[in-house]
Amino acid sequence: MIAPQHFLYQFEDGVATLTLNRPDRLNALTFDVYRELKEVFLALDTEPGVRAIVLTGAGRAFCSGGDVEDIIGALFARDFQGLLDFTRATGDLILAMIECRRPIVGALNGTVAGAGAVMATACDFRVASETAKIAFLFTKVGLSGADMGATWLLPRLVGLGRANAMLMTGDFTSAQEALAMGLYHQVVKPEETLAAATALARKLAAGPAFGLEITKKLLYREAHMDLRSAMAAETEIQAACMLHPDFREAYEAFNSKRSPAFR
Repeated sequence: MIAPQHFLYQFEDGVATLTLNRPDRLNALTFDVYRELKEVFLALDTEPGVRAIVLTGAGRAFCSGGDVEDIIGALFARDFQGLLDFTRATGDLILAMIECRRPIVGALNGTVAGAGAVMATACDFRVASETAKIAFLFTKVGLSGADMGATWLLPRLVGLGRANAMLMTGDFTSAQEALAMGLYHQVVKPEETLAAATALARKLAAGPAFGLEITKKLLYREAHMDLRSAMAAETEIQAACMLHPDFREAYEAFNSKRSPAFR
């Protein structure tokens, strides 16, 4: 049973909801939150019954990035190996999200900044509040915009030109601008954010889990393939999907004029 100590967890109707719960600190991340988020995403990959995930924050922010007091100040006491241990740990969280077979919906209820912006980018869908401005703040604090996989993820979503601007300036982008460039999938009123994200997650949870898993995996895997390699991968896995019970269930549901009940 999943019972995290450093954020909230709820499971209902096939949807696991993770809520960052430090609203007084705009849900800034601590060493413990980083570690436990990674562990929970790894666990949700195989947790029975979980078919979709919602990631959100309590209060007026999704996540403002690393906590200045808990993390940033503490990093000055580390040598290179200690710093490398930290940057690897943050990257491991993003890898756990991307490699999780369950679709992840980010419910971006407010400020999305720094590491929080990369976490949002690693979600498969982003449903955002009208107040959910986003910024990759790393250059603002003298660091590289290439952090936690941002320079790999962001250009694939918004294009190289926009990614250049966002990662090099570190400036905030409004929710409407993020929607227009394709970074956000949906922008809603603040009070509707979690409900809209949960509705999308439930729709995904009712879908074919195996088919969605394969789609997510190949979207990332084929980024490194030429066309013939990608076509070969898709032809093989699609043939395998045709042997899955969900394919027959969809066919029988169509003939019976009912909604399919995927496993």
